[in-house]
Amino acid sequence: MKKQQWFKQAITIGLCTTIGFSALLATGAGTAPVAASAVSADSVSADSVSASASGSKVVSFGKKYLGTRYKFGASTSTTRYFDCSSFTQFIFKKYGVDLPRTSVAQSKAGKSVSKANLRVGDLVFFSSGSRANGKNVTHVAVYAGNGKILHTYGSPGVTISDLNSGNWKKTYLKSRRVL
Repeated sequence: MKKQQWFKQAITIGLCTTIGFSALLATGAGTAPVAASAVSADSVSADSVSASASGSKVVSFGKKYLGTRYKFGASTSTTRYFDCSSFTQFIFKKYGVDLPRTSVAQSKAGKSVSKANLRVGDLVFFSSGSRANGKNVTHVAVYAGNGKILHTYGSPGVTISDLNSGNWKKTYLKSRRVL
């Protein structure tokens, strides 16, 4: 058995054991809490668990700005208005992630992640609006979970939209994980 296969099998057994002990504790059969931090190629690592928590914090912080006006080319020195990339840059910076200024540059940060594997806090990119040609990045949003994105554009300003319907479904390009 290859070392990598052995490792995956050991992690899977550990995960099953943890789940079993957790079930016992839930029924009152145990007295001590059990911490689950199993890792496998297809499951969430301990690092990504903390990244997921950070993603939730980024989104929660961003939601405090719901309704804040949109202004293309917004200055990064104000929170009176944002454009899409100044908004993502601002909310991620609070949690120690320094993103580039533009959506195009942000679309090259971190690592690629498929739409099917999005986690809260992932950056989501679109080709939409007057500068769009269907292939170029013109907009960035933050995945907020449950098929929703947190972003800013046009008259709603900072808002939450459905990633899987309408314009956002049609103009989706790619996603990046920076946490």
